[in-house]
Amino acid sequence: MIAKPLLQKLAKKHGSPLFVIDHDELRKNYRQFRKYLPRVQVYFAVKANSDPAIVRTLFKEGSSFDVASMPEFMIVHENIKNLPAKQRQDWIWDKIIYANPTKPVETLEELNQYKPLVTFDNFEEINKIKRHAPNAGLVLRLQVPNTGAMVELSSKFGAAPGEAVDMILAADKAGLVVEGISFHVGSQTTNFQNYVQALSLTAGIFKEAQDRGYTKMNLVDIGGGFPAPYDATVRPFRELAKVINTEVERLFPKNIQILAEPGRFLVASAGYAVSKVIGKAVRGGKKCYYINDGVYHTYSGVIFDHCKYPIKAFKKGPTEICSVFGPTCDALDVVSMAENLPDLERDDFVYSENIGAYSHASATYFNGFPPATVVHVNQ
Repeated sequence: MIAKPLLQKLAKKHGSPLFVIDHDELRKNYRQFRKYLPRVQVYFAVKANSDPAIVRTLFKEGSSFDVASMPEFMIVHENIKNLPAKQRQDWIWDKIIYANPTKPVETLEELNQYKPLVTFDNFEEINKIKRHAPNAGLVLRLQVPNTGAMVELSSKFGAAPGEAVDMILAADKAGLVVEGISFHVGSQTTNFQNYVQALSLTAGIFKEAQDRGYTKMNLVDIGGGFPAPYDATVRPFRELAKVINTEVERLFPKNIQILAEPGRFLVASAGYAVSKVIGKAVRGGKKCYYINDGVYHTYSGVIFDHCKYPIKAFKKGPTEICSVFGPTCDALDVVSMAENLPDLERDDFVYSENIGAYSHASATYFNGFPPATVVHVNQ
């Protein structure tokens, strides 16, 4: 955890808005995941925060990677480009999964040279992969319950369980190899039963496929959704890990490889946003502060990720409920309508914790305001 005096010091040195990434926290989160889920290989979901320095730190820790675009693929590839060709190819096969179920033809053609592992969830994708990336290995993305997740994904992705084996057999008939099954229980899932149900469905698909003569699957990708500790309502990760371990051991023999795609869990608590007050007003009897960061920038998760990031002040004093707005001219640029803050003055710094995931990653240049400056500590 970064101490408040250091955040202030960094803001004074580098200016604001500032996005600070604590690499000690990244390493701690990665090691915690491996400790409590020892059978599960970590494939960091690069989309959660694609900063190359984060990828390098997790690469050094031993992480594999889940990518969903060619730019993400190339960020990871930068870490291994100096390896001999054969070793590089083996690494890509074992350490990268292209986990976007629907891919442009151009992407498939570019990926094909790497003999990648890719996900799919529909019959049309089988035809595309067969024609444009025949060297790929396939993983079927299964539709599973997303009950209670902060971000629901099953309405957009996933093959219905009832047609899953038909898709596996269709891919086999096309001369492709389906290596296993993946699923995603929804982002920031605090309902642990989602994993129980998803693993049970997956085991059922494995059995049906074997009963119908397909025996080539050897992996299960349990996706992401592992909740970040945003507040005290989020149960400890070790409790979720215990549930997952029990089901995995019950349902899948040791020869089945287990993958996971944590993103938010690894990077959320490693990120801090520091901004400053650029204006203040009283509207409807309530104090309103305008800061030089907002929902088009580091606080983009307020819109895109359904997430709240409490604004905290470095200054002490009696607090009252205030509104906090971003710097753009858009009325949508509302960071919060209810923050407990002391009386702040122009140029006072404020900050938010646990903002490392899906924040700076989706920042824009809207209205001419650039994203926050990124600073790395404890690299």
